[in-house]
Amino acid sequence: IAAYCIGANKGYIYVRAEYPIAVKRLEIAIKQARDYGILGKHIFDTDFDFDIEIRLGAGAFVCGEETALLESIEGKRGQPRVKPPYPANSGLWGKPTLINNVETYANIAQSTWYSSIGTEQSKGTKVFALGGNVNNIGLVEVPMGTTLREIVYDIGGGIPNGRDFKAAQTGGPSGGCIPKEHLDTPIDYESLKEIGSMMGSGGLIVMDDTKCMVSLAKFYLEFTVSESCGKCTPCRIGTKRMHEILEKLCEGKGSELDIYKLEKLATNIQKSSICGLGQSAPNPVISTLKYFREEFKEHAIDKNCRALECKAMSKITIHEEKCKGCGLCQKSCPVTAIEGEAREKRVINQEKCIKCGQCIKACHFKVIERK
Repeated sequence: IAAYCIGANKGYIYVRAEYPIAVKRLEIAIKQARDYGILGKHIFDTDFDFDIEIRLGAGAFVCGEETALLESIEGKRGQPRVKPPYPANSGLWGKPTLINNVETYANIAQSTWYSSIGTEQSKGTKVFALGGNVNNIGLVEVPMGTTLREIVYDIGGGIPNGRDFKAAQTGGPSGGCIPKEHLDTPIDYESLKEIGSMMGSGGLIVMDDTKCMVSLAKFYLEFTVSESCGKCTPCRIGTKRMHEILEKLCEGKGSELDIYKLEKLATNIQKSSICGLGQSAPNPVISTLKYFREEFKEHAIDKNCRALECKAMSKITIHEEKCKGCGLCQKSCPVTAIEGEAREKRVINQEKCIKCGQCIKACHFKVIERK
């Protein structure tokens, strides 16, 4: 329908090569469409010709940006173009081009019943990939405007092992964290943007109270650093500097000044990066700083990780009065940091301990803990 409206004769579906099942099913669907006369020459006995070709991507995250995607389809390295000109004027091979998610094209074709679902500004439904610390993981389709609480507790079945909900990350590495106080926020484009997150392609990762938000921000920055195409300095170097600061904080070597630097870098990278990857890369850091600032301060000032996830700031100890002397922990230690003779109570040499936690897993009597 979109092609007919603009008079386009060629369409491309860009899919990551790592999704072979999706590619196979698309190939079947395209063949069926040709057999039924929906694609190809003289569609529905008209003079309109239109066909679709699948192009496989190598998995570069930056190719989610529209102009980097065009470059990749043309057989070039996936790097964003400077705009203007915009793809609607000069896109694929210099021709006017429409770029949308397949999901968008599929939704637009629905009748009025579809637009009756959802909210005033965000119509229809949305498919989320629900994962993380939630009992029921998988793909869920919900009406726009469904609250985060409904998705996590009614559909997701709540948090495993009776743990408390801490945050949810929406929009993937480009999105933001939603804290507990926003559990009743309706999930739609406007509401998510208002609280510092985004819809993205529908990723929804649930986190319980054992997660460290500083470490989480570092995890997402590590991904965007590796996926930056390197074309512009703010993204190529700025995200790297942000990641280094987060590493310092997680290793107990940071200071309160580092938190200030993080915020300044985040703002500058957002404003000056060429494409959406760099502009959205600081989002996980900005949202975690906004809602979990105390954790950043604890890392910087107190050298403490309340979630005990940052190993450099934790200490593993054995309750000597409860130790049975079985030696299982000693056998599991990769650096021989656990000392003691057979049938004697064991102790951990803190100077040698690398805080890997193998001894905690090995202890059948649960007398070893991380503090």
